[in-house]
Amino acid sequence: MAEHTIVVLDGDQTGQELLLEGLRVLEPSVIRMDLAFEHYDLTLENRRATKNQVVHDAAAAMKKYGFGIKAATITPDIAGDVGSPNAILREEIDGTVIVRTGRRLPGVMTVGGVSAPMSVVRMAVDDAYGAKEWREGTGYDEIAYRTEHINRGTCRMVAEFAFRHAQKMNAKVFGGPKYTVSPVYEGMFKEEMDAASKKFGSVRYEPQLIDATYALLLARASEPLVIPALNRDGDCLSDLVLAFYGSIAGSESILLSFDENFEPKVVMSEAPHGTAPALQGKNIANPLAMILAGASLLSFLKSPAATRASRAVYEAAFEAINDGVRTADLLGHATTTEFTDNVIHRVRNKVEVWEAMGQS
Repeated sequence: MAEHTIVVLDGDQTGQELLLEGLRVLEPSVIRMDLAFEHYDLTLENRRATKNQVVHDAAAAMKKYGFGIKAATITPDIAGDVGSPNAILREEIDGTVIVRTGRRLPGVMTVGGVSAPMSVVRMAVDDAYGAKEWREGTGYDEIAYRTEHINRGTCRMVAEFAFRHAQKMNAKVFGGPKYTVSPVYEGMFKEEMDAASKKFGSVRYEPQLIDATYALLLARASEPLVIPALNRDGDCLSDLVLAFYGSIAGSESILLSFDENFEPKVVMSEAPHGTAPALQGKNIANPLAMILAGASLLSFLKSPAATRASRAVYEAAFEAINDGVRTADLLGHATTTEFTDNVIHRVRNKVEVWEAMGQS
């Protein structure tokens, strides 16, 4: 009987193709660990057919089992359509933190000499997203309004996780909101960052305004950084940071909800990129982010077998790149399936050798 059940959120276009590649790496014959998979069809067609009920069902399953892995999905821009499944999932599992970590890919040139990893830890809810918007007046006198909000609980969770994450990475917590201009709204987030810094006294802390954070990223690029951010700031920072390392497909994205002790309650992993319709069916897209999404999810399962499997997948993926097995976005010639096949071969070898040596 499988020790853990992973909720699989099937998606659209190339996103679904890459999810299937990532799942191939998680097969029991590869990682020597039994996992059960419960699938939910989150394609745009099925979301429309079920009026988003399938999204609610998937969220309930993740709350039950604690773990999910998601393909990229289409968000239609038609008013009154099914909208974004991500927004529903985040709300229903009470996801408050999104983590994306840029890492140097072996043998791949980075921007500006970036060498150390950077993690952006952002709010998953509130702020500019979901804000009430309206306009009043006409002509040059027309005024657009937006009402945003954040709450202290979310601020605390982002700050707390940022310092815990930095402690594991031996990194510095760097950056922050524009609290000088917005002492009430953004100041609340800064207060929680400062409070967390006192709680985690051994973690280095360099608060900066958000504009200075952007300006100083490359200057701080030689040391590991964890950057806590508001929702919109973090969304922008994530794309910038991942681009430093050569490809947005080089990192996983993790959505987390927490219990009262700040321990992960639900973990959902995915690739940070979209559905890439232009690449669908061509077998040329990079599956690395989806493979890393699976590896990251394994790291949260808290069992020796899962920890071993997670390490094996991470190492195999980066070793493949180091040995020149790369897709076109990384200036290589491997197809999607060829890259995944190579990673699978390496994972199997690693697990076999470790077991032969009696290593758990």
